[in-house]
Amino acid sequence: MSERESMEFDVVIVGAGPAGLAASIRLKQLNPELSIVVLEKGGEVGAHILSGAVVDPVGIDRLLPGWREEAGHPFRTEVTDDQFLLLGPAGSMRLPNLLMPPLMNNHGNYIVSLGNVCKWLAEKAEALGVEIYPGFAAAEVLYNEEGAVIGVATGDMGVERDGTHGPGYQPGMELLGKYVLIGEGARGSLAKELIAKYGLSEGREPQKFGIGLKELWEVKPENHKPGLVQHSFGWPLDARTGGGSFLYHFDDNLVAVGFVVHLNYKNPYLSPFEEFQRFKTHPSIRGTFDGGKRLSYGARAITEGGFQSVPKMAFPGGVLMGCSAGLVNVPRIKGSHNAVLSGMLAAEHVAGAITSGRANDELTSYEEAWRASDIGKDLKKVRNVKPLWSRFGTYVGVAVGGIDMWFNTLFGFSPLGTLRHGKPDSETLEPAEKHTPIPYPKPDGVLTFDRLSSVFLSNTNHEENQPVHLKVKDMDLQKASEYAVFAGPSARYCPAGVYEWVDADGNALTAGASRDNPDARFVINAQNCVHCKTCDIKDPNRNINWVPPHGGEGPVYQNM
Repeated sequence: MSERESMEFDVVIVGAGPAGLAASIRLKQLNPELSIVVLEKGGEVGAHILSGAVVDPVGIDRLLPGWREEAGHPFRTEVTDDQFLLLGPAGSMRLPNLLMPPLMNNHGNYIVSLGNVCKWLAEKAEALGVEIYPGFAAAEVLYNEEGAVIGVATGDMGVERDGTHGPGYQPGMELLGKYVLIGEGARGSLAKELIAKYGLSEGREPQKFGIGLKELWEVKPENHKPGLVQHSFGWPLDARTGGGSFLYHFDDNLVAVGFVVHLNYKNPYLSPFEEFQRFKTHPSIRGTFDGGKRLSYGARAITEGGFQSVPKMAFPGGVLMGCSAGLVNVPRIKGSHNAVLSGMLAAEHVAGAITSGRANDELTSYEEAWRASDIGKDLKKVRNVKPLWSRFGTYVGVAVGGIDMWFNTLFGFSPLGTLRHGKPDSETLEPAEKHTPIPYPKPDGVLTFDRLSSVFLSNTNHEENQPVHLKVKDMDLQKASEYAVFAGPSARYCPAGVYEWVDADGNALTAGASRDNPDARFVINAQNCVHCKTCDIKDPNRNINWVPPHGGEGPVYQNM
């Protein structure tokens, strides 16, 4: 084994998303002499960023006062029309905006590509002297003898599928810091390790997740309505399956269309990807895309647990930020504003600690501060929406959740207190014998599409000869349970066609195939992976572990 080289910094930041970049900028604003490095597993900043996105600029306003007067910023389309639709199989009903709590109002927000926002923030950070290393995946947490975090190591490059070193082998590098800030996004691999090691989720509700699927379309000018934000719920999902959708019109004839399915669904035959494709065929939706062209596709897990599921955010030697801590406001479908605010808050506590001569200790002041900050206030008002939706279904749950938000807004409290979520999403699937396969229509290649053509538009790429980065802990259990009991839901919950159950001849086994086939075999097409992390969340036995592949691999999203 070649000895790894190491580099020392004051602060090591994992993830060049809104939280990580905001933290790096704020640190430099507070102390220009600090040495700061940001690691980004994507091949470039923004390559792995996927979000709607309608951004509340509260965080950017605080981080970069005066940005609105600058040329070249990415916030070009302000929201001008805010619509909420309830979809039925053949029609829709618009809900009056007056019924919506004020926090749901999107006026004053901006429709953007969050990837482009991150590129812009990266330029700001680099201008201040922050070092950003794209294409370097943080694969390992480094600890000192006392058990505190002292840095991270990037993954080795050039490792062959069998674990041997290929001709291009390069050992990873150790990046050491006085504090390590984790901003990997939802279900980050290092955050998962740290939460488990330090028991950061003890006393909290299980984290909940959704899967968000998104396409970017260029539509005909007559179908484009700049500034329109349209959210909907209902069809094609049934009343017991949580989720919703969005259409955002921005820039030059661009429309971002997305679909979210809450990962606490019960039916193992449900396919979030196919539901997304069906959604676009609704009479109230499909007209937007007539004569249009699909430009890009992607998918990403979303944290949905909210206030009661946020783990302890400080650990010895560092902190969690943004979606690594689960700071998404679910009913608002927004998390980037809290990501920026959490990055700034972390930076302020880290800078203060370093100034006082501290290093690698626990920043308890950060943990104490976030709930009293605007982040905590934002999440506390909506804390019961997700559990009410889960408990009572879409129609009753959304209605009661809206009333609860009004109570929190008007009176500062909820008569329901703080509700619990219950099971983690890995435990919510029911055996296949309780359900029947869903007959999804075939794609038409014009409005609806298959997975593989969609993955092609994500520009995802992985070196095929490297070790598979989707680790199945027990393959016998996968066959005895995931297939025999649950009919192989991985082939449906994965939005990229990574997982297949095949017969002895390599033919894909259909959803209605016999589940006692002795020749059934699990196939992992790891090169298709778009790093959404759904398998790491939804597998009914928690038998799949997502770890970073070689740095720089995965999707390369453009304008997403």
